[in-house]
Amino acid sequence: MLAGIFTRRELHDPDLAKADITVTEVRMSPDLRHATAFVARLGRSDVDALLPALRRAAPYLRAQVAHAVRLKFAPDLAFQADTALDYATHVDDLLRSPAVARDLEQPE
Repeated sequence: MLAGIFTRRELHDPDLAKADITVTEVRMSPDLRHATAFVARLGRSDVDALLPALRRAAPYLRAQVAHAVRLKFAPDLAFQADTALDYATHVDDLLRSPAVARDLEQPE
């Protein structure tokens, strides 16, 4: 749902109008009243700069979600930067470093 809104560029906020935002995960609270959307900008690491704009757009996004899902209450939306890809890249870089490669070599 949120990904579709970002893809169709339905947001009128100038900070979000041209931003390519990817929703990587949404976690719901047990009572379904709160949702945390993890967002990323693939190929870029400046998603933190968009979080204030996403917070401003949260009421509009909540209304759109309310129309799309059948729940007693529309969930409050919170946004958080997804750092999983950055972490995975960091681990991959560490594993490819010469010091680690030397330690992983088979003894002769």
